[in-house]
Amino acid sequence: MITGAAKNKVDAIWQKMWEGGITNPLDVISNLTYLMFMRSLDEKELEMERLENMLGVEQPHIFPEAFSNDRGEKIAGREIRWSSFKDKRAEDMYHIVDRFAFPFIKTLGGSTAFSKTMENATLGFPAGKPALLEKAVTGVEELLADYDEHIGDLGDLYEYMLSKLSTAGTNGQFRTPKHIRDLMVQLIDPKAGELVCDPACGTAGFLISTAEHIRKCYGSEMTADQWDAFAGTNGATPQFNGFEIDQTMLRISAMNLMLHGVDSPDVRYLDSISQKNAISSKYDVILANPPFTGSVDVEDIDKGLRAIVETKQTELLFVALFLRMLKLGGRCACIVPNGVLFRSNSKAYRQLRQQLVEDHKLEAIIYLPSGVFKPYSGVSTAILVFTKTNAGGTDNVWLYNMEADGYTLDDKRDPDEKNNDIPDIIERWANLGDESERERTEKSFLVPKQEIVDNEYDFSFNKYTKTEYERIEYPPTSEILAELDELNAQFAAGLAELHKMLEGDL
Repeated sequence: MITGAAKNKVDAIWQKMWEGGITNPLDVISNLTYLMFMRSLDEKELEMERLENMLGVEQPHIFPEAFSNDRGEKIAGREIRWSSFKDKRAEDMYHIVDRFAFPFIKTLGGSTAFSKTMENATLGFPAGKPALLEKAVTGVEELLADYDEHIGDLGDLYEYMLSKLSTAGTNGQFRTPKHIRDLMVQLIDPKAGELVCDPACGTAGFLISTAEHIRKCYGSEMTADQWDAFAGTNGATPQFNGFEIDQTMLRISAMNLMLHGVDSPDVRYLDSISQKNAISSKYDVILANPPFTGSVDVEDIDKGLRAIVETKQTELLFVALFLRMLKLGGRCACIVPNGVLFRSNSKAYRQLRQQLVEDHKLEAIIYLPSGVFKPYSGVSTAILVFTKTNAGGTDNVWLYNMEADGYTLDDKRDPDEKNNDIPDIIERWANLGDESERERTEKSFLVPKQEIVDNEYDFSFNKYTKTEYERIEYPPTSEILAELDELNAQFAAGLAELHKMLEGDL
């Protein structure tokens, strides 16, 4: 999440671009994203250079010795770096960015997912207004120089810019906060070499959190082949996979992943629940926050999904999709709206819940506080954690009622470190054996499968929690009436005293 100061800087850049004639909001977003990516690439290159100097070992570099554009014009590689052109005169800066720097980023990675998403990308700064590009470059430099550590990745900024269009969340799509993504990744614990997918990847937040987790937890013991899969290089099957139906989001996701060491992921344009997606039993891990609302044309829905659950509701179709795309033994953590947990007025909702319990291994349900997705929505959601088995396996299901996530639950979402259940969730998840001793009055406890069956596969937390009522002893009615009589007498005496004082004054 980004700070209020960072938002103000984005607003200021946006205003300058608007005044300069770039009035299409999507053009503003695209152009700012390209500039942010250029700067991030240069920061990554500087980091490689520092490592080289410190270790005395040559590191892989992003920028070439020289670069030639499609016009046959040539320039030194150092000239197309952000740190080189950001301080040049407006006319020189425009020439370098338009003729060289922007064409260069379109070629990154060769014939990869990134280059495919950039094929039709254009730089939207008008040729006759080089000063406008200069203002935007200066604004982006001030923004990222001051707030690098708070922004996290390009997706946070992209989400904020979308919110200015009032389009974020119109289709039930919300960017999952990083701390919630990280929690879900820790619950699933993806390993080196495991194929990971987000079928509704947006700006690749889950894939980035997974990459960071694998690098941190398993990087020291990874083989060369596993690193090739991680980066998607040297002919290895890419470890990170994602599908999206928004071309701009695809570009952001490819940029984000490249900045996190995933050079060639398999991220592509695909409607995951359509007939064009025939992927089955492929992935070890799925992490996702799919669209919550709406329905799709029945004719477009893949028939295999309708065999799992007969519906056209997207929130159900995506969970069915996860079950189909996972390998046997594959693990999933996904966010669903609360209606998936308890709705009974539609056969499909109960049907899906029953399948998770009876045909697979439902392991946990974590109920999120309703403010997690503010300011975009106050929708109530939960995290489902399950393993695909096709043979049952549900024993005890762990329920946790999260009340706080380390941020205020209002539209501001300010840090609130004193109220944060996430460390407790991670600790209890690592020690599930102790959960069987917990009372039903606590935040978490285990529920036997049979109890869920007896409740007709209702996943509501309130179905299983126990409410304690405190018995309050009241005094006898005669005693209460005596106290009231005494109060009335005191009131009457005070009122008589007041009358005497007033008569004395007269």
